[in-house]
Amino acid sequence: MVSIEGMTEFWDRLFGAQPDPPPLLVLLTALVALLVVTLRLPWRIARNAITIAHEGGHALVALLTGRKLRGIRLHSDTSGLTLSAGRPTGPGMVLTLLAGYVAPPLVGLGGAWLLAGNRITLLLWVAVLLLLAMLIMIRNLFGVLSLLVTGGVVLAVSWYASPQVQAAFAWTGVWFLLLGGVRPVVELQRLRTRRGMPASDADQLAGITGLPAFFWVVLFGLVNLVVLVVGGLMLAGPLLAEAGISW
Repeated sequence: MVSIEGMTEFWDRLFGAQPDPPPLLVLLTALVALLVVTLRLPWRIARNAITIAHEGGHALVALLTGRKLRGIRLHSDTSGLTLSAGRPTGPGMVLTLLAGYVAPPLVGLGGAWLLAGNRITLLLWVAVLLLLAMLIMIRNLFGVLSLLVTGGVVLAVSWYASPQVQAAFAWTGVWFLLLGGVRPVVELQRLRTRRGMPASDADQLAGITGLPAFFWVVLFGLVNLVVLVVGGLMLAGPLLAEAGISW
């Protein structure tokens, strides 16, 4: 039986604020995330986290707009697919298609907001709950394994790691989501230029709205860059404070 003192300690741990991270940690985690995004092999491995956020964005907006979610598939080549039923055109479908490429940095922005308040443990547990919620809709083995491994790592860090390790893990992860939202948009346009991608989100949006696919690629990129700047300023708070800069 769980005691009242135990529950109080748990809630204090979950919702309590941790100490401000050292400015050096903020800088180093940003550099690590940038290296992961720019280097080929680390990106190839870590990109799966971007795919999880991408497909999760499609799924969440599909539900919010009244579409029926059929399932999510994650593949070993870091691609994914979210199936929903409903009108093939209209605002709901447009918003569902629009959500994918902007979801990773927007998730990162939410994480940056929590980290700006030093709610590191809360951030990690929210991440675990979101992964568990997404797991219900996964329809292939690799997707199940991917979410279980990702969620298991986050849960282990939140429960067993020291506050310093938790801070480094959280800051690196959020920097990665913010920075990692930009590269897939660039990759999308490169692939479209080389051989065309009629099934891409941008091309599907073009077919529904009549606006060219390049318009949607640019929109993805602009949204992600703006979110990167805003989220980056939130994460860089300790660095800015050290330099005597306020915003």
